[in-house]
Amino acid sequence: MQPVQRSRPGFSRLPLVIDPAPMLAALADLDDALWQPHFNRDYYQGDWSGVGLITTESQVALVHGEGPAIKRQPWLDDPRWARGLAGLEVEIRNARLLRLGPHSHIREHRDYDLGGPEADMRLHVPLLAPEEVDFMLEDQRVPMRAGECWFLDLYRPHSVDNHGDRPRIHLVIDCRPGPWVDAAIDAGLATTPAAGEGRFNRAYAGFSRWLEQHPQQAVALDPLQDREVLISRILELGQAQGFVFGADQVRAALRRQRQVVR
Repeated sequence: MQPVQRSRPGFSRLPLVIDPAPMLAALADLDDALWQPHFNRDYYQGDWSGVGLITTESQVALVHGEGPAIKRQPWLDDPRWARGLAGLEVEIRNARLLRLGPHSHIREHRDYDLGGPEADMRLHVPLLAPEEVDFMLEDQRVPMRAGECWFLDLYRPHSVDNHGDRPRIHLVIDCRPGPWVDAAIDAGLATTPAAGEGRFNRAYAGFSRWLEQHPQQAVALDPLQDREVLISRILELGQAQGFVFGADQVRAALRRQRQVVR
């Protein structure tokens, strides 16, 4: 019998008491040499790096994979990581610190290995969470703050922009699905903060209004059949008018346009 697919929200702030203090102290004591660039270099610009705490056997430390979970040396050497996550009643398959450096960008993508009823589930525990960071999930800014624990359905399209001068560091956990985490997700929905807009999305919305007021500029875009050429031209036009946004916002708008046409 096939497992029943449970419909989950895009995100939920779990009603857990997470003590960030021991983990922040452990983070401060980490050897800088442990930070490794993310393996998927096509997905980002700038600094996206991490430290594997719990990983599966015979795999790159920052990759979600199969096989038994193995506690790596940074986790074994410092009990403060486990102490900080004491309230999390899940089977951890992978735990890694992920850092997005100042003025760095993770392009929109989907984590296809997180799809399906038996797939692992992704939790984020923000440790350093500057306000200048926009974590976008399906064009919505998820308002994560330090010391919280969030479920995120990252099978859906998502991207991250760090607009500021400070790094963003999250403890990212992949765990097995089960009744406890499902109940925590459901219980957290009532108090989960509303999603926001994000800096680039706000700029693109302003550009769209400008384009409506200048229909001759919109008409000039119509002959551009090559998608990447069209995106580049829209980015140039937006910047010329003082609207700074990224290719992800343009691609999302074109995607929505196609859905309306259908």
